[in-house]
Amino acid sequence: MPRAVNAVASRQRRKKILKKVKGQFGRRKNVWTVAKNAYEKGQTYAYRDRRTKKRNFRSLWIQRINAAVREYDMSYSEFMGKLHKKDIDISRKTLADLAMNNPDAFKAIVDAVK
Repeated sequence: MPRAVNAVASRQRRKKILKKVKGQFGRRKNVWTVAKNAYEKGQTYAYRDRRTKKRNFRSLWIQRINAAVREYDMSYSEFMGKLHKKDIDISRKTLADLAMNNPDAFKAIVDAVK
C-alpha cells in the first residue's frame, strides 16, 4: 500500500510561505527552500527590530531635545536634571514633539526649569 503524505497540506504550507515572500528578489520569491530560509530570517529580523526600534526612537527624541535646549544655552543632561529636580514628569517623546511642533510650549517648560 502506498504511503500517504498528505500532499494537500504540504502544498498549502508551501503556498502560504511563498505568498508571504512574494515581491522579494531572485530565487527568494519562487524556490521553496530559498523562500523558506528568507522568510525565517525575515521573521527573526522583525522580532529583533521591534525591540531595536524602541532604542532608536528614544535616541532620536534625546537628539531633538538636546538640539532644542541648546538654543537656550543648556545641555540635554542639565535640562533633564533640572526637570527631575522640579518634579516635572514629562516623557522624552512628548518633549521632543513639543520642541519640533510647538516651540512656544517648549520654551515655557525651559523657562519653568531655569
